[in-house]
Amino acid sequence: MAVIGVLTEPTPPTWWQANRHKVYGVSGLLLGYLAGTHLHSVPDQPQHPRPGHSTPAPATPGPHTAPHRAA
Repeated sequence: MAVIGVLTEPTPPTWWQANRHKVYGVSGLLLGYLAGTHLHSVPDQPQHPRPGHSTPAPATPGPHTAPHRAA
């Protein structure tokens, strides 16, 4: 009986080969978080309260438009 080949166990993966998906996943989540919290558009101008009506409505009813001139 002849031995055709020698069976050997494959070399175990390196740390990088075994964990690169974890490194890429954590890096992507971290970069996404930073981009979402720090790279936003220019902040809106602060909204100042607008003044309300400064003149009260007339107490007596009257015409709301100027009278027409006869031509």
